[in-house]
Amino acid sequence: MTHPHSWDTEDEQDNYTLPSPDPLMVLSSTRRVLEVGKHAWINPTALEALSTQWIQSGLTASTASSAWYEQYHFNDGTARTVNWILLLDALNFCFWAEAGQERWSIAYNHTVLNGYWAEAASLTRAVEEGIPLWDAAYLSTITEDTIAHIFRGSLATTPAIPLFEQRVHNAREVGQVLLARYDGQFTNAIEQAAYNAVTLVQLLARDFSSFRDIAFYHSHAVHFLKRAQICVADLFHAFHATHWGALSNIDQLTCFADYKVPQVLRHYHVIEYAPTLAQRIDRQELLAAGCPEELEIRAATVWACELLRRSLARQGVILTAIAVDQQLWLAGQHLAALRPYHRTRTIYY
Repeated sequence: MTHPHSWDTEDEQDNYTLPSPDPLMVLSSTRRVLEVGKHAWINPTALEALSTQWIQSGLTASTASSAWYEQYHFNDGTARTVNWILLLDALNFCFWAEAGQERWSIAYNHTVLNGYWAEAASLTRAVEEGIPLWDAAYLSTITEDTIAHIFRGSLATTPAIPLFEQRVHNAREVGQVLLARYDGQFTNAIEQAAYNAVTLVQLLARDFSSFRDIAFYHSHAVHFLKRAQICVADLFHAFHATHWGALSNIDQLTCFADYKVPQVLRHYHVIEYAPTLAQRIDRQELLAAGCPEELEIRAATVWACELLRRSLARQGVILTAIAVDQQLWLAGQHLAALRPYHRTRTIYY
């Protein structure tokens, strides 16, 4: 391997031991990417330093924050919320603008929002306006004009939400698959999965093409399943691990490999990039979806979160990988002077 943190010792390889079982194949398939990758890697010294920093700052299992904020999310505690969350995460991707361009943003409750919060607030605002986003039949034929209205910007000059056509497709797919397979209710999918978080992720990836986040790295299938996993985690948090969120095996989910979490990990030097890749990211150049560089960044993100989780556990702080992910994502909302995130136009994150 060409990077300075190659797996030259058995101890280094032992750090990457796989759980048994590994039903989602996220850790096993991304581990193979890290074994041979040349563009992105994990700095174990920086990782341990961040783990120690978190513990010294008072992080515990009880203080780890959930990214779920009620003011931007519709939640009436019923099956309607379950369908709404499925739609939320079917459309939860790609909010960034080209270099030098204005970001898509919305105005909600006298606040201008962008990124994920703008998406969540847009869908909540739509429900408040009487648009039945929990109705599978309605979603199955939802019009482009309605989607444009839902995601209307804060000003007349605000650019449209990125990948608009793909969002229309995904919204319709939610309705169509719910009608065809689950009698219009995603609660039936939860029941079919026997309230097992892992099984529910697998079901999402099987039945909804837009959730099938599996790429190929030199002909090797790599499973990320970002939005499928985050959908299940959102159900868990929205219902506070009760009722429709009373899901077993939530600890078997991995982090959600997107563009914000690796940006934060790079800030802490936990993830490092080869000079050429670093320059491309800093210049905000587009990385093609599925290219080796992009997949190595995502694979390093998955394992950095997993290794942080293990490091914290060795020091007595037991968190899930999704809680580690949330700590990093929330940090990214507040850290100053972050270098650019990698830019890939994709529906998967």
